[in-house]
Amino acid sequence: MAATPEKKVKDKVVKILKSHGVYYFFPATYGLGRSGVPDIVCCFSARFLAIECKAGRNTTTELQNREIAAIRAAGGLAFVVNENNLQEVEEFLRNYGPHHN
Repeated sequence: MAATPEKKVKDKVVKILKSHGVYYFFPATYGLGRSGVPDIVCCFSARFLAIECKAGRNTTTELQNREIAAIRAAGGLAFVVNENNLQEVEEFLRNYGPHHN
């Protein structure tokens, strides 16, 4: 089965995360967790980071927007990325890694 466009974005994000030694996981709710949580949850240089992956012109849902806002309100960082802005994650990791503490 071919990878979906969103899966391709997730794979690219994971490659970036791995190259920077980021701890990450994909939260699986299966009806037990919080709906709308971003696709990838990370810890990097003592920072909480969440990444919602989209493909093409797909946008976040209201539930996802509420979760992203809650993460930011709690002092965490949240990105929404697609094929066109993957470099934002790379730039963040490069600029705020352990060597900048």
